[in-house]
Amino acid sequence: MLTTRLPLQVEPYRLAAQDERLEGLVALEAFERLALDVGAQQGDCQARLDFGIDAQGRRVIEGWLEAEVLLPCRRCLEAMPVRVESHFLLGVVSDDAVAAALPSTHEPVLVENEQLNLLSVLEDELILSLPQVIYHDEAQCNVSRDQLTSGADSEGSENPAANPFEVLRTLKGKS
Repeated sequence: MLTTRLPLQVEPYRLAAQDERLEGLVALEAFERLALDVGAQQGDCQARLDFGIDAQGRRVIEGWLEAEVLLPCRRCLEAMPVRVESHFLLGVVSDDAVAAALPSTHEPVLVENEQLNLLSVLEDELILSLPQVIYHDEAQCNVSRDQLTSGADSEGSENPAANPFEVLRTLKGKS
């Protein structure tokens, strides 16, 4: 089990040149944007980052992260634990022109002043890996199927709605 904390700032060009691997934990409480999206979190995000230079001479970061986050059930809005895992390939770039030249398999990560904020990179990847919609199992959810229905099926109204194109028909007849 990992107990090492990842540094928050790194020099990716130096790490890539030395073919380094960083492996460790980041506290989920440190991810402010994640907390704004889905609520405060506890625990750690486990991450592994392999820095290197690919065959075309590009500096790359191959990464993997895993965390258990609490997300609201879309039916009852109660928090439920969800295991999130992501594998990603980043291309280290210094400007938009270099980013545009990356292949589609690489996501660009902008490095300014030869420093990379690992916290924001990992937070981005974690947020992108969250499931769109999650639900408790029906037996465990505080909202039953009966509570989700809107009542009797609405029958068609006796007076049909006015045709929105009727105005066009009258205009067309005038010309």
